[in-house]
Amino acid sequence: MKIGFTGTMSVGKTTLVNALKDRAEFKNYTFATERSKHLRDLGIPLNTDSTIKGQVIFLAERCSELLQLNMVTDRTVIDVMAFTSLAKSIPIRYADDYCKLAVNLIKEYDYIFYISPEGLPIEDNGVREIDSQYRTKIDNSIQNIIKNNKKNIRNYRELSGTTEERVDKIISSIFY
Repeated sequence: MKIGFTGTMSVGKTTLVNALKDRAEFKNYTFATERSKHLRDLGIPLNTDSTIKGQVIFLAERCSELLQLNMVTDRTVIDVMAFTSLAKSIPIRYADDYCKLAVNLIKEYDYIFYISPEGLPIEDNGVREIDSQYRTKIDNSIQNIIKNNKKNIRNYRELSGTTEERVDKIISSIFY
């Protein structure tokens, strides 16, 4: 089973993946968390400065996750599409072509969980963009991608509440 979390920055996606690692229900799963700091240190521009080459690397990471038998990831191709479409340095025609390719991978997730930023502060981890307007634009883009691709999403759920409440909803959605 392939399980992905989608949402703008600083909504708790990585926290959820890490919380699921300790659950017996996920003992046979591979877990993937975002590697932005590592990629930035390799010279790959992130966030508003991202390039088409950088976004191809992010898409390749998502594809490598989708090759796993049982996988939980804190990013989906939806996130990558949203960041690509809003990158200042990527011409719109390249972003459109990129998204036309990436959209075909959405159907490979068995579950996609969306996490809203509503009521959540932006935490500065030294890598992510902390501009609240950019965060809102990414969130709106993610929501539009989801809305426009409902037919490609097998199981969609929205998450809110504490980490523990979110974990309970994930467990009940998948296993009960």
